[in-house]
Amino acid sequence: MTQPNDLLPEGLEDRLPQEAARITAAMRACLDVLDAHGYDRVRPPLLEFEASLAGRMAGVAAGPNGGLDSRAMFRFVDPASLRTLALRSDITPQIGRIASTSLRDAARPLRLAYCGDTALIRASQLDPARERLQLGAELIGADSVAAASEAVMLAVEALGAAGLTGISVDFTLPDLVDTLAAEALPLAPDRREAVRRELDTKDAGGLKAAGGAAYLPLLYATGPFAEALPALRAVDAGGALKSRLDALEQIAASIGDTARITLDPTERHGFEYQSWFGFTLYADGLRRAAGRGGTYRIAGSDEPATGFTLYIDRLAEAAPDPEAARLIWLPLGHDRVAAAALRAQGWRTRAQLAEGEDGFALGCTHVLKAGGPAELEPQA
Repeated sequence: MTQPNDLLPEGLEDRLPQEAARITAAMRACLDVLDAHGYDRVRPPLLEFEASLAGRMAGVAAGPNGGLDSRAMFRFVDPASLRTLALRSDITPQIGRIASTSLRDAARPLRLAYCGDTALIRASQLDPARERLQLGAELIGADSVAAASEAVMLAVEALGAAGLTGISVDFTLPDLVDTLAAEALPLAPDRREAVRRELDTKDAGGLKAAGGAAYLPLLYATGPFAEALPALRAVDAGGALKSRLDALEQIAASIGDTARITLDPTERHGFEYQSWFGFTLYADGLRRAAGRGGTYRIAGSDEPATGFTLYIDRLAEAAPDPEAARLIWLPLGHDRVAAAALRAQGWRTRAQLAEGEDGFALGCTHVLKAGGPAELEPQA
């Protein structure tokens, strides 16, 4: 019977063996892809000073401090320094810090990979999870079509290596409103946030009421990339977006038929600090996005970067179960050398600790005997 003290906080959950195995297999497969493409893994700490995490990222969609919203982070006072610490809600700002400090003299472009847990003090109704296993790659020192193409292709390849199918990529332009409002579709600065908000909700009536009637065509420049891009070009009669749209077309061409491509130019959800280009990843069998990425600038150094994040724990919903290694029972007094040799060959072993233990009930399919492994029968 579950006791009150056995309950977990809202938005947190245990991952039991089968699901944990899928998460681990997906993580290894994705990290192997990043490593194969020359991305060096770093491991930033779980905690940092709040000011560093909250102010490291720049961008038009950034929070009030020029970075992540620290109100979404768990915060407390460090008894050693008496400064406020925060539990990371996103690892990307930490990669920006590393690139700007410890690796500031490293040759560019700098390719870094990471994987680790993050936590949110509160989650949304659409995504109630408050803990996420975040894996990603950052290409620092490059802000080009080639860099953006590499990031998208790498993310798609990683998802494929994890066993996901039906992968699709949804492109967006996080700075779209600001770019158009500057000249092509003039909009007073104090009206821009209201227009963005109505575009977020796809509310035509609300958009008109907010003074953004000229932005109505953006609501319909969405869908399959081959159809949505010409519609967006038609909106951009003045050519304010031409370089961005040309870039999107080149990125899409580099992806080819490895993933389905869609376009939603006004989508901002999950793009707190991205600049001219952003993308969201989806796959068959997943209820939510598999990951997000895009271009951004690192606050302080103002260095450009492109990267992506995959939510590895979500992938367990659709990732296949890894092929189970054979599990062999090691009875009391077994040959330890023979057992070590079996593990080197890929077997998993489970050792008997006391009389009366049932290896078959404990999941073993074989037993180690003098002549080697033999099938294990259930006890009578």
